Amino acid sequence: MADDSIAVVDLDRCQPDRCSYECANFCPPNRTGKECIVTRDEHYEEDEPHQGSDDQVWISEEICLGETCGICVEKCPFDAIEIINLPQELDDDPVHRYGENAFALYGLPAPQEGRVTGILGPNGIGKTTAVRILADELAPNLGQIGTEPDWDEILDTYRGTALQEYLESMRDGDVTVARKPQYVDQIPDQFDGPTSQLLEQTDERGVLDSLVERLGIAPVVDQHIDTLSGGELQRVALAATLARDADFYFLDEITPYLDIGQRMTAARLVRELAEEEDRSMLVVEHDLAILDLLADAIHVAYGQPGAFGVITDPKSVKGGINEYLSGYLDNENMRIRETNIEFEEHAPRSISTGDVVIEYPELTKSYGEGEFSLEVEAGTIRESEVLGVVGPNGIGKSTFAKLLAGKLDSDKGSLDSDLDIAYKPQYIDIDQPMRVDAFLSSITSDFGSSYWTTEIAQPLQLDAVMEQNLTDLSGGERQRVAIAACLSEDADLYLLDEPSAHLDVEQRVLATSAIRRYAENHDATALVIDHDIYMIDLLADRLLVFDGEPAEHGHAAPPQGMREGMNEFLSNLDITFRRDERTSRPRINKPDSQLDREQKNKGEYYYAP
Repeated sequence: MADDSIAVVDLDRCQPDRCSYECANFCPPNRTGKECIVTRDEHYEEDEPHQGSDDQVWISEEICLGETCGICVEKCPFDAIEIINLPQELDDDPVHRYGENAFALYGLPAPQEGRVTGILGPNGIGKTTAVRILADELAPNLGQIGTEPDWDEILDTYRGTALQEYLESMRDGDVTVARKPQYVDQIPDQFDGPTSQLLEQTDERGVLDSLVERLGIAPVVDQHIDTLSGGELQRVALAATLARDADFYFLDEITPYLDIGQRMTAARLVRELAEEEDRSMLVVEHDLAILDLLADAIHVAYGQPGAFGVITDPKSVKGGINEYLSGYLDNENMRIRETNIEFEEHAPRSISTGDVVIEYPELTKSYGEGEFSLEVEAGTIRESEVLGVVGPNGIGKSTFAKLLAGKLDSDKGSLDSDLDIAYKPQYIDIDQPMRVDAFLSSITSDFGSSYWTTEIAQPLQLDAVMEQNLTDLSGGERQRVAIAACLSEDADLYLLDEPSAHLDVEQRVLATSAIRRYAENHDATALVIDHDIYMIDLLADRLLVFDGEPAEHGHAAPPQGMREGMNEFLSNLDITFRRDERTSRPRINKPDSQLDREQKNKGEYYYAP
């Protein structure tokens, strides 16, 4: 194979007990007597350690004819093989490769003192691998399988680059690292005890009390960790990370489960630590508005998820985000996506005049004396509309959804129990011991039809996970399966609570389009709760705005038009948005900037003329 190609075998999908080794039988080099595709027990010496089982295949990258052949890729019945031509610009060896026929990472981000460095890219592209290397959790092998290079060889590779000084400090043990995990909902599996105990053991800078106050988590510090919501866990994890005294802070997704106000607070805390304490901050984030506000520079990560990833040299924040969205990297002269990601700019939609699907009365729900209470004014949800729901965390949005879905009983007001409602909850619990395809086929008789494949499976990129078990899915994969399961039901109303959580930028756009297109093509009615402003803007016909005092009481007025609703919602948060002049993507105005003041004076917090 040419030096610019790699072969990748997905060991989770390679199932030799269910095939006839079509990949090897049809391989042209194999048919001439060469050993290009063989089983692993044929390739490896007896007792030689290797990944995968003995009967799974191994591909010789030296003999393989490359992507121009591709016969094994086409013949594999489980899509377990990828033969990939790497970009010609990749002259260097990988920073790290996980094994023969396994994922390879090219390039590393360069942390800088006193600056916030962002990484933007799809899931499964190597961002976490890069950080594990910089956190000294994973030794880079420079693509050498079976032998580990010593530090002199590693440093020689990066001599004269922005990473040389950092790697030298890491070799000498002079770098301390604080890391916030990506999936905060797994924290209770790793720590069992009161939240205060977890936080107190991290207070190395003596700033914990200030962080607790600014992040608004004082009411939960005395609670057991397994009673906390996703938003509370996210803020606790952020406080625990920023309280440490470290040289290098890595924050893997700071926005999931947080409302816009909380996201702004998190961004300010990260920036302050970089600027005032001269610390190095590295942030992986999919909320473009927050990344835009937060970072001083960004690295774009691209490649083929699960196969290889490339991390570019640093770029300006605005330029890097716009290049990523356009699918073309200017300095690299590299096309990373066939199409660009478009942010639609449209006037607020006219209010639907369709038949009423739900006419809900005034509803109240209280969780007990002194506990949270919710009041919802009477309103209607109409046929063929998408109703967006916005508001701070802890204000009753999910409670309202559960009342509509019949998961909770209201204290006052009754709902039509004859409606068929499909419900995707905020926290996804689909840990059934079954495969994804079996799970989805149990929900709909349309599973596998051309309509279902085109309208649901393809936009949500489900093909790659169909044969995986539900329990093995990542957070983003689980989210996409849950959205598909909801849309696959035959229902009068589709309720989706935070469908953007753990999805990367491309997946959010595709999921948004899938939900919107499904609603339009089927005259379906949907209610979508989310904190991603772009998702709500693109999806919603009308808006239901929640306000009140988080964790104490919530209130919802009747649904209203998008312009009025957005202005009310964002004015409550004192935040204004503008649209990027090149891509039309939503961007947060810097607080008290000239544009921020101008829009507030006009009362236009989002749809600026």
